[in-house]
Amino acid sequence: MAPYESDRTAGAEGSPDEADDVRAGRRKAARYVVPVAVVGVAAATIGLVPALADSGDPSLPKITAQQLIEKIAKSDVQQLSGTVKVSTDLGLPSLGGLESGLLSGATKGSGGSSADPQSKLMELASGTHTVRVAVDGPDKAKVSVLESAAEYSVIHNGDDVWAYDSKSNEVYHSTAPAAEKGQEKAPKDVPTTPKELADEALKSVDDTTSVTVDGTAQVAGRDAYRLLIKPKQSGSTVGAITVAVDAKTGVPLKFTLVPTSGGAAVVDAGFTQVDFAKPAASTFDFTPPKGAKVTEGKDSKGSKAPESAPTRGDLGKGLDGLKTIGKGWSTIAEFDTGGQGMPSGSSSEGGDVSGFLNSLGDHVKGKFGSGTVFSTRLVNALITDDGKVYAGAVTKDALVKAANAAH
Repeated sequence: MAPYESDRTAGAEGSPDEADDVRAGRRKAARYVVPVAVVGVAAATIGLVPALADSGDPSLPKITAQQLIEKIAKSDVQQLSGTVKVSTDLGLPSLGGLESGLLSGATKGSGGSSADPQSKLMELASGTHTVRVAVDGPDKAKVSVLESAAEYSVIHNGDDVWAYDSKSNEVYHSTAPAAEKGQEKAPKDVPTTPKELADEALKSVDDTTSVTVDGTAQVAGRDAYRLLIKPKQSGSTVGAITVAVDAKTGVPLKFTLVPTSGGAAVVDAGFTQVDFAKPAASTFDFTPPKGAKVTEGKDSKGSKAPESAPTRGDLGKGLDGLKTIGKGWSTIAEFDTGGQGMPSGSSSEGGDVSGFLNSLGDHVKGKFGSGTVFSTRLVNALITDDGKVYAGAVTKDALVKAANAAH
């Protein structure tokens, strides 16, 4: 029998500090707002949650959930390289080539460079991808997305951040944001490793969450514990999150989020190969290939560097009257667009575009009047006809209930 202790719940003494919980709460509220406006942005907001380990049952010493969380927090691995498989299945409507166009075009970077990380890394929010990663301390990192006949890489080396798209032979260059010594400089807008995804999930852990150790596993040839995170509340679309944690180093090796609706994981990201040795220095060298089009970012001439893409904390800015309903995994963001919303009657009310968008959603009625619910397998959003929006990783019924209560 695999060693583990169950019935450990976050919020006990020694759990992550309150400051992290407060920051996580703000991020979480903003995160739920996004899915309605643009399909691509909606997808990106959920590329932030962990996954399940491979089969196997290595014999490891017993450990509590609290001890395992502390092991992750204390992990000081500064050097590693490996290959990560990332799969995302949001269950978005089939729109043919329009889906990929939304994912990249909706976040097209300044200057229109196909190598700009704003547009390229968003593609990880859909489908299955193989990603090669290498890290050597806070100032050197490389992430490469491998395609059938092409490769896209982002290289952070000291003050420089380079991105190269081999398919279009385009290069994007910027300087890393100024930071205090020892603080990471590379942009972290789209989590690409199990550790980044696990960190985001653990920030959401509070007294509405059950956290247990669910046995052991082997991932990329290494022994690991499985940390199981489950909402205690009803109404959430998050079924469970499992993080496989390296037994020796405390580094998350694999992570999966399964929705309450069942079926395939919404997000599954894990190492298929990992090495904790120091990567070769040449790994982080980059010179633009001959003939490549080079686009300089606005921050490359010494001005203050902007984020390479909107962070979750920025998503709520500019939304007047943003409020949150509920707490924990059942939190719903409510805001007023100031517009008419989307007519939920015949397509003639709002023209062809409105009719097409309405066909993608479910029409609902309540004390709030009428509205349309747009759904993915994880994030749902209700837009009422008077322009109010209710969004969250909750069920359609939970959104309708919240809208009724607000009127």
